[in-house]
Amino acid sequence: MKKYICSAIILFLLCLTHANAQTLNEAKELYLAGEYEKALPVFKTEYEKKPTDASLNQWYGVCLYETGGDINKAEEYLLVASKKKIRDSFFYLGRIYTWQYRIEEAEQMFATYRSMLKKKGDEAASEKLEEKEKDLARIRRMVNNTEDIQIIDSVVVPKEEFLDAYLLTPSSGSLDYFNKVFQANIKVESVVYSNEKGTKIYFAQPDTSKHYRLYSMEKLLDNYGNEKILSRTNFGLDGGNTNYPFILTDGITIYFSAEDKESLGGYDLFVSRYNMNNDTYLTPERLNMPFNSPYNDYLMVIDEEKGIGWFASDRFQEEGDVCVYTFIPNPTTKMVDSEDSRYLASRAMISSIKDTWGEGKSYSDELALARKVPEVKQRVKRDFEFVINDNHTYYTLSDFSNDATRDMYFSVIQKHSEMNELAKTVDNQRMEYHAANADDKRVLFNSIFINERRLEQLQQEIAALELQTRNEEIKALKEAKF
Repeated sequence: MKKYICSAIILFLLCLTHANAQTLNEAKELYLAGEYEKALPVFKTEYEKKPTDASLNQWYGVCLYETGGDINKAEEYLLVASKKKIRDSFFYLGRIYTWQYRIEEAEQMFATYRSMLKKKGDEAASEKLEEKEKDLARIRRMVNNTEDIQIIDSVVVPKEEFLDAYLLTPSSGSLDYFNKVFQANIKVESVVYSNEKGTKIYFAQPDTSKHYRLYSMEKLLDNYGNEKILSRTNFGLDGGNTNYPFILTDGITIYFSAEDKESLGGYDLFVSRYNMNNDTYLTPERLNMPFNSPYNDYLMVIDEEKGIGWFASDRFQEEGDVCVYTFIPNPTTKMVDSEDSRYLASRAMISSIKDTWGEGKSYSDELALARKVPEVKQRVKRDFEFVINDNHTYYTLSDFSNDATRDMYFSVIQKHSEMNELAKTVDNQRMEYHAANADDKRVLFNSIFINERRLEQLQQEIAALELQTRNEEIKALKEAKF
């Protein structure tokens, strides 16, 4: 009986060993197929049994990096693998150091990796390396052009609640989540910016290609209407989504976030300005570091009354969290002046908030102002703004003194709505005209000509009707002895 029991135990141990070996082999196959998340638990278990095994350190470190795990731990494991000259460890250490702005160390790792690409069939690995070296060169340029701004505060919050950190004064407008402003069957990852008067809003939503684009709408009576895409060419950016708009009080300067072919890690922050002469926006400018990073950076907001700015980033954050930074906006762009590459990298990364202040500098007053919750004033209902005279400006139809002038101005609103819709139609027809054949162009030309004449007529009718409404209302006010 004892002999049978011993044989059974030995057989069980052999089977267990074989099962573990199969599991490890499967993890290797998943690793080679890029299924890092599925392979990670096995490598973690095996590493805990053999923490000095260079190959396990390599596999575990790569899986941590690729799945967004603890980067410091990933570096630790990959360094163990690099001591045993495991080739890919140098490639991944170079990538880690790139995202940490450790430029010289990243260059050394990539150089070592390149020196090991000698076998036939390494062409794909060489191309991949060249791509990462381009990222490194771009980050070097960005780090060397880090803006000298004073970060005075930062707070890590769930992304779903990040607007709570933007304590805007009413004069700068207001922000809200898309799904709280609009009814939608899906969750739209965007915010809605409204100007101080509440007469115009800006937001992003998916278009027919499911890419986010920026739009604006105007207040017409009790609802928003006249939806207009801000730029059909995505502000001249060749890339993916455009999102998170904010407009300065000048009504011209717009900050937004976008993905394009030059972005290193998702959304980058941009600024553009509206050109009233041709109803377009100027070519956007990508903001410098530390505003931008190899991660998602978005929603740049500047409160001109407070003299305070905020922007959000998911750099170095857990999944689902963002860090909202509070800073003092510069009147003009000023760069960090230093020959010390490590100091430049630290400022670009915002390693230390106090390092941005300067020696002996304190921002306690500015910080208190930034954290002050603005008083919520009862907003006067404003459907439009119509100046009667120096003493009277109307914002709703109920402001008119009698039914006759009220009906006149309602006709003005209707004509404005017709004109806006017609202008949108003409804009679309002009775009269709360029791609149309000869027959369709003739039809479109005639239609555009007719619609343009109607637009001119509407403008004249609106101007005349506004003048008539104003004169009649002034007469009514005099009769009422206001």
